[in-house]
Amino acid sequence: MAEFASDTRHFPVMRAEVMAMSSPADGEIFVDGTFGAGGYSRALLEVASCTVYAIDRDPTVQATACAMAAEFSGRLHFLPGCFSRMDDLVAAQGVELVDGVVLDIGVSSMQFDDAERGFSFQNDGPLSMRMSDGGVSAADVVNDFEESELARIIYEYGEEKKSRRIAGAIVAARAHEKITRTVHLAGIIEKAVGYRRYIRGKKQKHPATRTFQALRIYVNDELGELRRGLMAAERILAPGGRLCVVSFHSLEDRIIKRFFKQRSGDISRGSRHLPQALAERDGEAPSFRMITRGVIKPSKREIGQNIRSRSAKLRGAIRTAAAPWTSDETGEGK
Repeated sequence: MAEFASDTRHFPVMRAEVMAMSSPADGEIFVDGTFGAGGYSRALLEVASCTVYAIDRDPTVQATACAMAAEFSGRLHFLPGCFSRMDDLVAAQGVELVDGVVLDIGVSSMQFDDAERGFSFQNDGPLSMRMSDGGVSAADVVNDFEESELARIIYEYGEEKKSRRIAGAIVAARAHEKITRTVHLAGIIEKAVGYRRYIRGKKQKHPATRTFQALRIYVNDELGELRRGLMAAERILAPGGRLCVVSFHSLEDRIIKRFFKQRSGDISRGSRHLPQALAERDGEAPSFRMITRGVIKPSKREIGQNIRSRSAKLRGAIRTAAAPWTSDETGEGK
């Protein structure tokens, strides 16, 4: 994998809104659980004389992190690993509680633009999609998994209504030759379901988009990582600590929204729409207080400057003094 070059021009989605919500102050400690190109870490370090523990499982970001650590001498510490283990990673540095956690969920622009990572079919590359060095690749999934399991993954994580047709086409194609390249897979899907680039003058989404999303989410267990990461943040945040999460599609936002609503007591325990087990729960006081009732979205100006920000959603909550919950009841994801 090629290393990311340090890019001080990188401007993270809703930078101002995230900084306003996280409210960094001098002397505070923050976790940037999804370092990427370091946009939020840099913003936190520039806004206040705080300390940031930056986490990322992608080994290619380490050069950027090291350069930034030198720039902000002693205030940035890079911790390789998954943000779902942020409490363990930070505890190993002698830190028990932090004042804020910032998360930007999903694939970064740098990963997406690097053809060799295989996240996109815009440029041909190996069918990998792995955020880390190891584990199952997207090529392993499309070449080795049963047709029914492929269809399930594409439907569940890509919300693709034509999942069965796509899975069948993949299985038929791999019988002739192994599928190892992004453009090859995109072509199989396009042939299976058809594609008109424009309908009545409006550009249409490529039919492979949802399948690529599904494979990426499955390969990296992104929804499971998100659920575990929210719970880890709950454990590590001090009373008054802020948790700010930016997501980019409905599967992620659904988990985040439900987590905050449950942890803040916004979902009635006696609701007829909830399982009886939750209705009968007692002894777990709200561990968060909502910062805003709804979701924050990027401005039209920001979307005009960065089209990838158009689907971003920001939610945040403040940690109360209550003990962390002992279970996860988001009911979403892998």
